[in-house]
Amino acid sequence: MTRRELIKKGGLVGLAMTLPMSLSSFIKFNNMVDRKDFEVIIVGGSYAGLSAAMALGRSLRDVLIIDGGLPCNRQTPHSHNFITHDGAKPSEISEKAKAQVLNYNTVKFLDDFSTDAKKINNGFLVTTKSGKEFTATKLIFATGIKDIMPDIKGFSDAWGISVIHCPYCHGYEFKGEKTGIVANGEKAIHLASLVNNLTKDLTILTSGKADFSPEQLMKLEKHKIKIIESKVSNIEHDNGYIKNVSFDDGQKIPFVGVYATIPFKQHSEIPISLGCELTESGHIKVDFVQKTSVEGVFACGDNATMMRSISNAVYSGNMAGAIVNMELTQEQF
Repeated sequence: MTRRELIKKGGLVGLAMTLPMSLSSFIKFNNMVDRKDFEVIIVGGSYAGLSAAMALGRSLRDVLIIDGGLPCNRQTPHSHNFITHDGAKPSEISEKAKAQVLNYNTVKFLDDFSTDAKKINNGFLVTTKSGKEFTATKLIFATGIKDIMPDIKGFSDAWGISVIHCPYCHGYEFKGEKTGIVANGEKAIHLASLVNNLTKDLTILTSGKADFSPEQLMKLEKHKIKIIESKVSNIEHDNGYIKNVSFDDGQKIPFVGVYATIPFKQHSEIPISLGCELTESGHIKVDFVQKTSVEGVFACGDNATMMRSISNAVYSGNMAGAIVNMELTQEQF
């Protein structure tokens, strides 16, 4: 088969269709990591990392993606607010993206966890959990963040299903329903202002003394938004879908959806160990082209922004990949 015929049939996918082996087996065979030195290592192989890899693969850059397969939205049933994929399962989007990215034969994917990285002459040395070591000229961290769950029974089981964080990602599916907001102060006001457009049956659950200014209380009263100060003790649910919210004082109130603002930490400490600065919110500090404060190190996706969505992860990953390629081009030309 000629190169032109192969391209018409879809790269590796087309070639795989002509061979007596499954597509997954063929891609796995073709993707064997049998080298140690790369131009770029991408730590994290979900939406942002795969998007960066595609930009680089299309520029014929030697790329290694290292990912352990634990995305933060792994129990979220459907993805929304991402055109062409609205309503798809997050895993379906990432699996399709991975297959497309690995069509570019300069891109390799390693199922492993990165445990360390350090600066060396002309680049970086990355170590994995399995003991492998790889070098690269540039690093891209697409490692996401790790949510810190509150001590509320059932909360983590419903997280991403009916206990949700983003009105843009999930709000439409809970429109008009009895909805709670587990937050206090400015965070609660911010969420309430967005969710109020989606439902008029809204209650703020502060789990302690309410912290609102007189002006904020007037706004809440104007929109008939209720406040419950009793501490939330239990999210009763059926396979992640809320039935009731229970409180320490014995109250039990049925809700359909609950928004929550919870703390987080970086999923990987490696960027911090390399010296990457963090923002006040705890994200990796990047400029408008995803450069961190450390030369040669980039970050994209949820680890570097408060805009937590698949569409933004794809955008920032694409930007990081393009700028890394540009830097490599300028250094080598």
